[in-house]
Amino acid sequence: MSTDLTASPQAANELRRYAEALLAHLAANGSAPPAPPGFTDIPGHWLPPAVEALVTILAGDDPLEPLSRAASRDQQQTAVFLCLALAVAGHGSRIHASWLGTAFGDLSLDRPVSHGQRALWLAAARGAYGPAGKIFVLRKLDALAVQEQADPRQWVQALVPGEPSVVVPASLVDFPEMAEIPELARPAQAAARLTRLRARCEEITSARQSDQGSAAPLANSGATPAANWAEDEPLAVLRAMIGLSGPPGPQASLDSHLLDDLRPGSDPHLTAIALHVAAPILRGVAEELESDSRLEPPPSVTVSLLGHRVELRPEGPDEESLAVAEAAISAAVPAPPRAPWAPGLLVLGGLTCLVAAFLTHPVTAAAGVVLFALAGWLLWQRRERVLSDAAYVAAQVSELRELADGAVWALHAYAREAEGRAKQAAEDATDITRLIRRGPRAA
Repeated sequence: MSTDLTASPQAANELRRYAEALLAHLAANGSAPPAPPGFTDIPGHWLPPAVEALVTILAGDDPLEPLSRAASRDQQQTAVFLCLALAVAGHGSRIHASWLGTAFGDLSLDRPVSHGQRALWLAAARGAYGPAGKIFVLRKLDALAVQEQADPRQWVQALVPGEPSVVVPASLVDFPEMAEIPELARPAQAAARLTRLRARCEEITSARQSDQGSAAPLANSGATPAANWAEDEPLAVLRAMIGLSGPPGPQASLDSHLLDDLRPGSDPHLTAIALHVAAPILRGVAEELESDSRLEPPPSVTVSLLGHRVELRPEGPDEESLAVAEAAISAAVPAPPRAPWAPGLLVLGGLTCLVAAFLTHPVTAAAGVVLFALAGWLLWQRRERVLSDAAYVAAQVSELRELADGAVWALHAYAREAEGRAKQAAEDATDITRLIRRGPRAA
């Protein structure tokens, strides 16, 4: 586009001032300010005749002459300017059908989306050009077959971010570590993800229906100026086109825009269009998740109980793995020395003292009694330690068996849940398909 206005600085300044006032009036009340006396054309530049054509359109007159001059200088920029300016003014229905195609150009998965394309996309999504404008954007997006090169995980993550890494079903609340076993986690995770996807699709489609029934319909039949676009893409692009702002920011890819539009908190009109584009991806994801939710529980699972691996089967815990775990519990308790050497030496010392008492002085017998008492205390301690270790091992083994039995019952409860989980997943998948089929095109 031609931006060289230095050849006629006075005319350029006058043009910028009037164009700035024009945009402010369009966004505020949808009308044009009075043209300054002696509005000067700038040879070779598209903007002066484009502004003249816009003012003529708003006045209800024939804009053919200034429109022809502007288009001959830069057809696409003229079309972008008129389409966005009329959208901001609330008069998007006044654009010619060919202008939108000329202004929008071609989309590509390999090229960034231009700021002008994004602004037209936003205006069409908000109904500035009526249903025909929205369908135009949808056809542009449909023609790219985005789903053929998309990573379904990215689209699901954008639609329902913050998904928990582990889903613990009600049957496994007392054994949450079992919910991390892949064979048990996959069906529960799939069913929970389907439920979240269905809720998000309902949220998007219900918001769209609410907009359709509101006082400001998407088609903007009341020609309401877009005053709330003051900081949005359409008005920002217009200001850049007339030289009232610096260079535009970086452009994003088509995928980035669509993924951003799908995220919670995005403009609901853009989200509805992004959901329509994502429909084939979501159908495939829903089918896969429904299939995963119907996976049968495995015939046996191995879980960690008290730090020991135990195999669980429907009929009960595997006795062989239980025996290995019990042996490991017993082996973890240090065994006392086989021979009580210290008490034996003390007894021998006591006997020596008693013999010496007969041969020497009777006081030596007292030392022997003390040694006998100390030996008895050590033997009592040894016995108490053996009894305590035996009680600890018995308690651990009992707790292990109790946990193993409880885990088996949890597996039975999980299996009973499987039927209800699969049924709910099928309903969620059907609802998702129904919701995304009623896309923006149906509106």
